[in-house]
Amino acid sequence: MNAVETIQTDVIVVGGGGSGLAAAIEARSIGREVVLLEKNPKLGGSTARSVGSVTATNTPHQLRKGILDCTDDHFHDMGLFCERKKLPDNLEMRRILIENVPETFRWLLSFGVVFYGPMPEPPHRKPRMHNVLPNSRAYIYHLERRARKLRTRIITSARMGDLIVENGRVVGVEAEVEVEARRLVVRARGGVVLTTGDFGGNQEMRSRYISNSIAAARPINPTNTGDGHRKVLELGGRIINGTVHIAGIRFDPPPNKWIFSIPPIRPLTLFMARALDHMPPAILRPFVMSFLTTVLQSQPGLMHRGGLLINRDGERFTNELGSPADDIPNQPDQFAYILLDGDLVRDFSGPPHHISTAPGIAYAYIDDYRRNRKDVFHQAETLAGLGQKVGMRAGVLERTVADYNAGLAPAGASPRGDRKLIGSGPYVALGPVRYYITFSDSGVAVDLRYRVLGHNDAVIPSLYAAGFIGMGGMLLEGLGHHLGWGFTSGRRAGRHAAQQVVTADLAKSA
Repeated sequence: MNAVETIQTDVIVVGGGGSGLAAAIEARSIGREVVLLEKNPKLGGSTARSVGSVTATNTPHQLRKGILDCTDDHFHDMGLFCERKKLPDNLEMRRILIENVPETFRWLLSFGVVFYGPMPEPPHRKPRMHNVLPNSRAYIYHLERRARKLRTRIITSARMGDLIVENGRVVGVEAEVEVEARRLVVRARGGVVLTTGDFGGNQEMRSRYISNSIAAARPINPTNTGDGHRKVLELGGRIINGTVHIAGIRFDPPPNKWIFSIPPIRPLTLFMARALDHMPPAILRPFVMSFLTTVLQSQPGLMHRGGLLINRDGERFTNELGSPADDIPNQPDQFAYILLDGDLVRDFSGPPHHISTAPGIAYAYIDDYRRNRKDVFHQAETLAGLGQKVGMRAGVLERTVADYNAGLAPAGASPRGDRKLIGSGPYVALGPVRYYITFSDSGVAVDLRYRVLGHNDAVIPSLYAAGFIGMGGMLLEGLGHHLGWGFTSGRRAGRHAAQQVVTADLAKSA
């Protein structure tokens, strides 16, 4: 790096996803100067890759549909999701989320974000899940517009270096802007807000905190490499619930889909919302299925009912009822296919068995994948024909199925549950499927003002964390809670950091 630029500002935000933009907007809204650093060429983070739902109570959408709800019920129902983990939870943080996310939801509406819903998601006792239109990129589109309108200084392709610490207080951030061959030294009069996401894209951290099998998984967001987590650890902080994560067998992302090309402008998304409320199911279904078959993972029921996991060469390599995802990264090219025979194809062509689902929205069946995901749907009348279609060696798939059927114990004595012999065609191979980690679901220790805690849980002055990194030991099970927390914690952390400017100035003059 040749040039060094020093920037003085009030608040520094590191990370340009939903949490970071929320923090920057909130700090600018009360008159503070803000510099936002994003290491990628574009803003977005995990927010832009998400399903896009926000779960909240007392929303205009609930009220329009006559749904009377309250935060206490939401607090209780969220606990029903989280108790499945059997891990310590941060109930104070959960209360902050539940009581503040309704106002955050209206805040998003004020910038032009449009939602469809609310939709049910058991065990929520009432519909609370609101889905953004047309997709999760709408959040970044509207929040970036607002941040730029407020004259937030946004610097992309700026990779965070060291935190600058003076007398125990974090006073700035070093960064490198590689495309411009320059180094930044950004100093903050108020505080630094870390919104750097999770560590799902860092193989070494996945191995250390979760497991070796998760270390081999492919990250949904490879740029979430735990940058903020590592800096906090260097200052004596700690990671809470480090083993918590979301991972599973997913289809490869599709080629560019038309749904991601829809501009999230308000007139169009309002039209879409009204159409979704009144459109006949026969017309609505293709739109919903295009979304549903794009972003969600296959259901375990495919394997429980008898689907086989076959590698690139046509060989079965795992026990489908054990932990099959652990074995996929060890296969050639790290992918597999799910093999279904004619009976399973018929079973998964309609209720009660589905390929994938978004709770409360719809279920996707064989025909939906045949129509919307031609890139992962392969069908042939014979095993030989199917093997040839997906490029397997001749004869291998037929031998694999014959060996499997020969080893299947008689009914009533099989450890394979209700799995049956692989019978006649037509045969379908769904894939490639890979083992993906959606995110690591653990943050660093913070207090109720989002101040990062260091040695002996003492506050590290002027350092804040929000979003994934600022979870503080809270469990965020259930759709719609991660984004709700991301925006809510970002707003609140940005405000706390902004208010610290006045405190710091008064301290100097005292």
